[in-house]
Amino acid sequence: MSELLFEIGTEEIPAGYIQPALTFLASEAEKKLQALGLNFRDVQTFGTPRRLTLAIGFVEERQPDRREEHVGPAKSAGFDADGNPTKAAMGFARSKGMEVSELQVVTTAKGEYLLAVEDLKGKETSGLLPGLLESLVKELVFPKSMHWADSAMTFARPIQWLVALYGGQQLAVRLEDILAGSTTRGHRFLAPKEIPVTGISQYLQVLEENYVVADLKKRRQMVVSQVEQAVRERAGIPGAQPVLHEGLIDTVTNLVERPHGICGSFDEKFLQLPDEALITSMREHQKYFPVADAEGRLLPRFVAVNNTDVADQELAANGHERVLRARLEDGLFFLTEDRKSKLSDRLPQLDGIIFQHKLGTMLAKSERMAQLAELLAQGLDPALTADAVCAARLAKADLLTEMVGEFPSLQGVMGCAYALNDGEKPEVAQAILEHYLPVRAGGSLPETRLGAIVGLADRLDTLAGCFAIGERPSGTKDAFGLRRQAIGLINIIRGLEIKLSLGDCIAAALANYGTTLDVPAGTAGEIIDFIRLRFENEQSSLGYPQEVVSAATGVGFDDIIDCLARMEALNTIRSQESFGVLAGSYKRIRNIIKENSATEVDASLLAGGSEAELYATLEQVREKALPQLAANNYTQALSVMLEMEAPLDRFFTEVMVMAEDLQVRQNRLNLLTGLGELVLRVGDISRMHGDDH
Repeated sequence: MSELLFEIGTEEIPAGYIQPALTFLASEAEKKLQALGLNFRDVQTFGTPRRLTLAIGFVEERQPDRREEHVGPAKSAGFDADGNPTKAAMGFARSKGMEVSELQVVTTAKGEYLLAVEDLKGKETSGLLPGLLESLVKELVFPKSMHWADSAMTFARPIQWLVALYGGQQLAVRLEDILAGSTTRGHRFLAPKEIPVTGISQYLQVLEENYVVADLKKRRQMVVSQVEQAVRERAGIPGAQPVLHEGLIDTVTNLVERPHGICGSFDEKFLQLPDEALITSMREHQKYFPVADAEGRLLPRFVAVNNTDVADQELAANGHERVLRARLEDGLFFLTEDRKSKLSDRLPQLDGIIFQHKLGTMLAKSERMAQLAELLAQGLDPALTADAVCAARLAKADLLTEMVGEFPSLQGVMGCAYALNDGEKPEVAQAILEHYLPVRAGGSLPETRLGAIVGLADRLDTLAGCFAIGERPSGTKDAFGLRRQAIGLINIIRGLEIKLSLGDCIAAALANYGTTLDVPAGTAGEIIDFIRLRFENEQSSLGYPQEVVSAATGVGFDDIIDCLARMEALNTIRSQESFGVLAGSYKRIRNIIKENSATEVDASLLAGGSEAELYATLEQVREKALPQLAANNYTQALSVMLEMEAPLDRFFTEVMVMAEDLQVRQNRLNLLTGLGELVLRVGDISRMHGDDH
């Protein structure tokens, strides 16, 4: 047997700490074993609130013998003119435990250097593992760690025991006064005694016999099964089913060592709370699963997951019901109090909430959002203008409500509910909800154009203000989530196919700050570059080749929808052989014309042959391509432009562009510049010329 089992037994670790810690244990153990030159396989981790376990099915019993070469100082620095060793040579030899006479000379690209060759005998794995495992524990980092008793080390929670076995034999692992043994512990309440451990399979088996399911995947499946079973057996409503939230399942899995579902109920009066408020009260605060009917409507039922089985299910359910009832009573009280004031009546109070100390209050932000929403609506759909302005003004008013104060994640949700209660248009209420979307990358987008307009106004205002005051993201610092704001803006525009000018919108957003800010020159360009970089990274992650993305954005990024259309056309046509030749020729054109911008060609100066042919072809292509470009039919336009590939190739073979006659030279430069300008209407294809074409 050459398997390794290492268990860190603790007091209950917070649920969110467990999976990251297990991931660290596995990845760092692999790195450390590789660094030691040890072969291994079958790395697994197990975890519960009271243990973090690393299990490796095979670890090589002994390091292989190896030879290490160390290059030292140059030979000229190691020996003097008489061939005697200098301090540099003696020091290098001493650092490697050698005599100077044992050093060799090696010839490198930089000259001759001294070389120390060490033949190292491999060490027994059992002697290497204690240090490796001790370092793993000490290097584990948690969001919050603690000291305990007289311990100098820190950990998520106090360490109570250690198990360290290699090949079934106990390893001499010590963390301060805790010496690793060969006994683990079962369930804290149901089987607290120490249990002998001999290996990985037996470890998992005896833990299960002692009411601990250490395998996270298996325990997760049990959580789902227990929740579903509790609803079937105790909900008492045909068709009832639990609302299984993936994140909550993960959390609950790491809160228990053996799950047991308990179904409880609550008063139907609480169903008047918005669904999201009910779900948040249950999910975020109590870690309970809501229950819905076959149509998805919430029922006055919930499921809690206990760490122990309880004989008296009714008694256990009553305990959970009392706790939840208090939460829901608070929520109902907040709802009742909030409804006493309309959202519109709360607007003046937004002057008491600071958006950013240099950028003013949330009231000022709401007014700027309304101005931007008006501009956007007028450009996209004038019929939406009044509703866009109304929704933008009310979008942040729910920040003043008791419900959002208690449950910050309900921003927008409560704004929508209260707007409907106030008699606002359903479209306006929906826009208040949707303007926060997407909440995260890949999240749901606004379903309505009105919600998208308000969401864009919010993001544009934040980006403009923060860049204007120099609050730009750097490294991991991004206090206002500007990267997320930019990605959200891109996804809204792309998802709802909104054609707009980023430059105009950003200029308007900056202008809305009026005399509040002295906006540095170039700020608008910096914002567009920031958004463009997010766009390029995202498109590359979606599978578009980097050179295609770069070719499209390199000639224009003001209209994201137009840029996407050009990028798709370039990606579609790039596989054609003639495109590769055209791209190569265009790269040559860019190098030749340099700063030339004139495009007027004097036909009388054309020499005939391939030069006249290229000019005639360009005129024909321009006539056919321009209507396609005007209609944004970029693939068709590029297909037409491919007709220039052969004439252009012949032109470069037969014509000297830089003729001695200055008029002829300029005329040829103008011809190539005109051709280039036509191609640039789609993309800078010179960036797509490579060995693959």
